[in-house]
Amino acid sequence: MSLAARCCALLLMLALSGSAFAQTAKKDDPKHSIIGVQLYSFRNEMKTDLEGSLEKVKAMGFTYVETGAQNGKTVAEFKTLLDKNNLQVVSFFVDYNKLKTDFASVVADAKTMNAKYVIVAWIPHQKEFTLANCELAIKDFNEAGEKLAKEGLRFAYHIHGYEFVPHGNGTLMDKLMAETKPQFVNIQMDVFWVAHPGQDPVAFLKKYGKRIHLMHMKDMQKGVKGDLTGHADVETNVTIGTGSIDYATIVREARKIGVKYLIIEDESSRSMTQVPASLKYLTSIK
Repeated sequence: MSLAARCCALLLMLALSGSAFAQTAKKDDPKHSIIGVQLYSFRNEMKTDLEGSLEKVKAMGFTYVETGAQNGKTVAEFKTLLDKNNLQVVSFFVDYNKLKTDFASVVADAKTMNAKYVIVAWIPHQKEFTLANCELAIKDFNEAGEKLAKEGLRFAYHIHGYEFVPHGNGTLMDKLMAETKPQFVNIQMDVFWVAHPGQDPVAFLKKYGKRIHLMHMKDMQKGVKGDLTGHADVETNVTIGTGSIDYATIVREARKIGVKYLIIEDESSRSMTQVPASLKYLTSIK
């Protein structure tokens, strides 16, 4: 990294890290959540400068990260780079089918990363998420969660919006929650993907409270029309606090419930500037 870049990084760290570290310092207080970042937010930057990008993540004030891809590195090599920047992995993303067919490898990788959670973010399905898809996922999640628990790891499913297809008196998301075992299957609530299909994030938090161990914090551009596809233009990701989602109320409810990890994710091309601003906003919420 050039001297100029290092100076910029230092200035950014001085501006933002105080609030971030004040937040993480209270990690043993259930009224406060740890704020981390999903490294996928910087996937484009990491393709061309992995080490420099990780240095910038640390300079933003982050200690806790979430990851999955290793940008061409082995898991051990990637972990070495994270250690160099004192970045700790909270959660490790894996493919649904890999968890079923190569369980030993998933466990080995998660343990190498020293992750607490193994997370699946997408249930394979065709155009619409169906009852059959949901029932198979319930079975697979219960089995995987129990096996991971025996390995000292926790399983979580990352909501992606398509699960809110109407079913009975509720949705397939309700069925998934009702029939997965709470002791083995946790939830990572992605606020964007609860709001996008028209659901109320605060109501979801109140309804499923203790099942939600982690949250993805991602704001949505005002005026976006959502749907049940689980897909959206990444450029509709905006700085938290400037979009259509009431994050102040959501964060207060999450703290009240005891959600431990709030993970910022920004998939837009502006993530390098938006993520620090999002962090500043989240740490300002009282």
